[in-house]
Amino acid sequence: MPPRTAAAVGVLLSLCLSGSALAETFRYVVMANGEKVGHLVAEVQGRSTSVDYAVSNNGRGPKAREKIEADAAGIPVTWTIEGESLFGSPVQERYAWRAGQAEWVSQADKGEVPAAKPLLYIGNDVSPWMLGVYVKALLKAPDRTLPVAPSGRLRLTEVRRITLGEGKAAVPLTVYELTGIDLNPTYVLVDRKGELFASGGLIREGYEATVPMLEKMHREIALARAEAAQAKLAHRFEGPVRIRNVRIFDPVSMTVGGLSTVVVYGDRIATVGPNDAAGPAPAGETVIDAQGGTLLPGLHDMHSHTSLSSNLFNLAAGVTATRDQGSDNEDLLAMLEGLRTGRLAGPRIVRNGFLEGRSPYSARLGFVVDSLDEALTKVRWYADRGYWQVKLYNSFNPDWVAPVAAEAKRLGLGVTGHVPAFSSPDRVMRDGYDDIAHINQLMLGWILDPKEDTRTPLRLTGMARGKDLDLNSPRVQATVTLMKEKGVALDTTAMILERLMLSRSGQVQAGDAPYLDHVPIGYQRYRKRNFVTIKTPQDDADYQAGFRKVLETLKMLDDRGVQLLPGTDDGTGFSSQRELEVYVMAGIPAGKALRLSTLDAETYFGRDSQLGSIERGKLADFILVDGDPVADITRIRNVRMTMVGGVAYYPAEIYEHLAIRPFAPPPPVTPAR
Repeated sequence: MPPRTAAAVGVLLSLCLSGSALAETFRYVVMANGEKVGHLVAEVQGRSTSVDYAVSNNGRGPKAREKIEADAAGIPVTWTIEGESLFGSPVQERYAWRAGQAEWVSQADKGEVPAAKPLLYIGNDVSPWMLGVYVKALLKAPDRTLPVAPSGRLRLTEVRRITLGEGKAAVPLTVYELTGIDLNPTYVLVDRKGELFASGGLIREGYEATVPMLEKMHREIALARAEAAQAKLAHRFEGPVRIRNVRIFDPVSMTVGGLSTVVVYGDRIATVGPNDAAGPAPAGETVIDAQGGTLLPGLHDMHSHTSLSSNLFNLAAGVTATRDQGSDNEDLLAMLEGLRTGRLAGPRIVRNGFLEGRSPYSARLGFVVDSLDEALTKVRWYADRGYWQVKLYNSFNPDWVAPVAAEAKRLGLGVTGHVPAFSSPDRVMRDGYDDIAHINQLMLGWILDPKEDTRTPLRLTGMARGKDLDLNSPRVQATVTLMKEKGVALDTTAMILERLMLSRSGQVQAGDAPYLDHVPIGYQRYRKRNFVTIKTPQDDADYQAGFRKVLETLKMLDDRGVQLLPGTDDGTGFSSQRELEVYVMAGIPAGKALRLSTLDAETYFGRDSQLGSIERGKLADFILVDGDPVADITRIRNVRMTMVGGVAYYPAEIYEHLAIRPFAPPPPVTPAR
C-alpha cells in the first residue's frame, strides 16, 4: 500500500474508533420565479450540524446561523439559532434537552416541559434544514407521528415517489407531507439516504433546472388535495333553499333589519320577504334555520395573493370575493378554470397582473421586466387573458408608469400598485393609477424624503416617523384633494401595518387573540414574534404612535370621501375580519365598514347589479353570522355558513378539515322532503 494511502486509511480508522466522522456538506439554493434568491449550506459532522441560511427577495429575507447537536437517534438535544427575521429583527433562539426536561427561548416565548427523552422542537426562526431533521425522526417513529415541543404533534405521510433527472444524474426521491407545524401541510422531498433534497423554493444545488418539474408536481399534489376538499365540503341543493329566522344586513342603509326569510334557487336569490318560520316548508325545499343570525353579502379581500389553501380559509372567514394582487400567472389561470367548473372551492377572484422592474430588490412574482418595451408587452399579455388591472411594484421605473398606464387603459385595464421607489403618490395618480396599494405606500409619500429607498424594509420601519405627521398639512391635503379629483381609491391593508408595527416578542396581538389557540403550534409561535426591531422604549412608543396615525389617516380619508378598499395581503381569512375591526378602531362605524367590504367593493368592480347586497335576482353570495356585527363588529368572526353561487360551505367543517378547532357551529338544516 502506498504511504499516502496507508496514512489516509489510518486517519479514517482513527476517526471511526474515536466516534467521529468526516464532515459532509449539503448545499442548497432558494429559488423564486425562476431566479436564485438565497442559499442554505449545512456542514454535518457526526451528530453536529452547522447551518448558514440567507434569503433576499423583495428587499427583505431571513438570515440564520444554526448549531445543532443530536442524540444517537438523530433528535436534536441542543439547537441554537442566531440571525435576523424577515424584516431584520434580531434572532437569538435556544433549545436544549437535558435531565428529563426540554427548554427553549425564542422571539415568541420562553418555556420548559418535562420530557423523559428528547423531543423534536418546532423552531420559531429555524431554516428549512429543520424539515429534513423532522422527516428523519418521523420515519423512525411508530405510525410516523411524534409529540413536539412546545406542544402538539407532527405527522408524516408518504405522498409519492419520483425520479429526478436521467441516467447517471437520476435521483430517486420520496415526497412526504408534513403536518402539525403550520396552517398548511409542508411537502418535503428526501433522497434514498433520507437526506433533505427539496422543499418549497429550496432545492439541492446543481438541480435548479428541475424546479419547474417539481413545481408542476407540487401543483398536482395541491390540486388533488383541493379537489378532494371541494368534494367533501361543498353542499349543493336540489330545489329551493329556504333560510328562515334571519336578519338581513342592508349595505345601503348600513343597518340590520328584523326577522326575514330568504329563498335561494340555483345560484340566485329568488325571494326576500317576511319571516315565515311558523308554517311548514313547501315540499321539495331545504330549510336552514338561521336562529336569529345575520345574513350579510359576502366579504371582500381587495388585496389577496391567491392559493388553493387560501381559498378555503377565505370561505371559512366569510370572504366570497377577492382581488388577486399578484400570483403565479399560470397557477392562477388554471385555478380559475377549476373554480368555474366547480372542481375547486373558493371565492370569486378578480385578477390583477403583477409587473415589477429589475433591481437587486425585485419581488420575483408575475413578470420582472428590464425595459419599457417589455413592460408594454406584458401589459398586452395580461389584457389578452382577461385580467382586470395591472399592478406595478417597488422597483418599477417611475418614468415607465405613464406609458404603461396609458397602454393598460387603451386595452381596458385599470392600474394599481405600490408607489415605485423615488416616485410619489401624487405622481402615480397623475400618471394613471386608479388606486394605491397599502396605506403605508400612501403615507410614506408624506413621511419620507423623496430620495429614500422604499424598496427596502424602510417601507415598514419608516412608518414609525408617522407619529409626527400633521394630517392637516398642505402636503397631505393636496394629495387627498388629488385623490378626490381623480377618483383614486386606497387598498388599505391596515391590519398588516398593525401586525408588523405592533409585533412584540412573546406577545399575542389583539387581532390574533380570538383564533390563535385554535391553530397549530408553529403558526401560534410565528404570530408571537417581532417583525420590527425594538431596542429602546422610545422605539416601542414611536411604532405605537405611528400606528395610531394610520388609524387617524383611515378616518380622515373616509371622512373626505376617498373610497377605501378593505384588503389584507394575507391568506388566512382571519385577517379580513381583523381589517374591519381596525376600521372600527379608527372611528368608522361598523355598518360603514361592512358596506365598504360588500356593496362598495362590488361597485368598484362594476358588478353591483349582480352582487354586493341581498336582493331578489342577485347571485347568492352571502354569509350567515351568529349575532349582529353592526352592533358588535367582532361578531363577524362567528361565521356559520358561507354561500357562493348557491353552494353552501360550513366554516366548522372547513376548519376541522384544516385541523383547526372551529369557532361557530353550522346552522340546523332540514333536507327537502
